[in-house]
Amino acid sequence: MMNDQWIKVRRDLHQIPEIGFKEFKTQEYLLTYIQSLPQQNLTVEKWRTGLFVFVEGKKGEKTVAYRTDIDGLPIKEETGFEFASHHEGYMHACGHDFHMTIALGALTEMVNQPPEQNVLFIFQPAEEGPGGAELMLESDLMKKYNPSSIFALHIDPKLPVGTVSSKPGLLFANTSELFIDFKGKGGHAAYPHETKDMIMAASAFNVQLQQVVSRMRDPLKPAVVTLGKMEAGTVQNIIAEHARVEGTIRTIHPDSMDLIKQGIERILKGIETRFDCQTSVDYGANYYMVHNDAEQVEKFKDVIDNSDISYQDAPEAMTGEDFGYFLKGIPGFMFWLGVDSPYGLHHNQLNPKEEAIEVGIEAVTKMIYSES
Repeated sequence: MMNDQWIKVRRDLHQIPEIGFKEFKTQEYLLTYIQSLPQQNLTVEKWRTGLFVFVEGKKGEKTVAYRTDIDGLPIKEETGFEFASHHEGYMHACGHDFHMTIALGALTEMVNQPPEQNVLFIFQPAEEGPGGAELMLESDLMKKYNPSSIFALHIDPKLPVGTVSSKPGLLFANTSELFIDFKGKGGHAAYPHETKDMIMAASAFNVQLQQVVSRMRDPLKPAVVTLGKMEAGTVQNIIAEHARVEGTIRTIHPDSMDLIKQGIERILKGIETRFDCQTSVDYGANYYMVHNDAEQVEKFKDVIDNSDISYQDAPEAMTGEDFGYFLKGIPGFMFWLGVDSPYGLHHNQLNPKEEAIEVGIEAVTKMIYSES
């Protein structure tokens, strides 16, 4: 398949972003394409809105798994593309349209030129939330195919096209969402003594929150706690009865996550006493760190060294990825793919260079073929 045809696939997928476990059109598109391939050595099985696609190898002594994520984000696209999202308020702002296209490219290669070993392509829903990797890992289909290794990629807007990057050990952080509600008593702005002001409560919590990182955690164990959204009140002369803050927690060490959550809950108990209110906390989706197998990364580096692709060592990142759950159960790794975009991940103008698609297909297929 020529490059312009892969570009068409990517642009088709870019127009139909869907959020986690609602990727119905996406699944239909993927199935339509996969069903157009030769079917002799191919088995396709649905898992919720995702897919398990098995390619039987010539030897078939073991199974190598490759995972791609398929969901979009609730972001209003501002790219101005002719192929912009048809789903208002949703966008492939994290590059999953690229990820899927690369997986389809590698799958096409495997079907037409079968590798020595079996290959399991995992089209995973809900990476952005509420999290599909852990559920897929625990599924009967995953146990049925039982891969001996697994790998995946993620686009990197900061890296040039033609470059990949990874590292042994920790690549991405442990992450948790954070949603907190404050419930008090509203009333007239002229009579604050008759109310329980939840703007004050939420503001006091926000100020104290950063002490969890600076004073309750080992400074040699990096962590980030960020509140990105606060909602409270209705009009300027009514004291807010309810407030809600939303944020994220990122840690390098798994034990730091538990300590930070304990610190948050201690602060909330104090807020309840101080402001005579009620609070509730929800940690939403929790993602396990992406910890790469050193042997697998070294093998990948050797594969890339024997190609026209450039390899760079990657730094650790506070990025979150639920692919970490797969790596918790199966040896493997994730790597960055350079796409050279002036706008970063989750930006409403993310613009990856489409030349990177063929680079990604080459990197993935060479790694699979190396498993002789």
